[in-house]
Amino acid sequence: MIKDTIENIIESLIFASRWILAPFYLGLAASLFILLIKFMGELFHIASHAFTLTESEVIVGVLALVDLALTGSLLIIVILSGYENFVSRIDLSDHKDWPAWMGTIDFSALKLKLLSSIVAISAIQLLKQFMTVSQVSDRDLMWLVIVHAVFVISSVLLALSDRIAGSHGNSEPEPGNDGGRGSGNHKPTGDAGSKDKPIMIAQPTNVDVRRGRARTTKHDMSRTVH
Repeated sequence: MIKDTIENIIESLIFASRWILAPFYLGLAASLFILLIKFMGELFHIASHAFTLTESEVIVGVLALVDLALTGSLLIIVILSGYENFVSRIDLSDHKDWPAWMGTIDFSALKLKLLSSIVAISAIQLLKQFMTVSQVSDRDLMWLVIVHAVFVISSVLLALSDRIAGSHGNSEPEPGNDGGRGSGNHKPTGDAGSKDKPIMIAQPTNVDVRRGRARTTKHDMSRTVH
């Protein structure tokens, strides 16, 4: 009795420890305001110097805005999906603005979305450096390309591993199904409860009876002739 009580207390404490993650997600939500301040500052800089900046500088500034927007979207995915997967369910499914992907992203899908967002952010950073390639050394450009390639390869390998794991899980035999080998406890296949169903025997019709009599008469006549 005491052992069960102690076990229940320990399990309850371990299960309640998931709420320690809640301040982490609140901190990530607060970091969205920091991204917003940086976004507005970059937007104000581009707008105030729109007539003096060159085309390449404007493109680099816009790419910086896209980079910040993707980072904010990545934070939203991590906050909402992470909270629902590891802390508690969010009971707002009846809200009109409820995202369609909420509640359908498990930990595996969260990893794929996270890597996809990182690849997109890395691609934008690489594109920004290519726009100012004259100001970037070959060594820095080489490392940017290597890092981006590593992110791409990692995301592809992760997607392939999840696909292989999913197909392996779907191909596993159901419990109690030995594939028709090894045991002698085979049961005849067929519809469930077929032994309880009455066996319907087709009754001969009048046409069948007349045809049978006609065949018999012809057979007797042939024997008589012979």
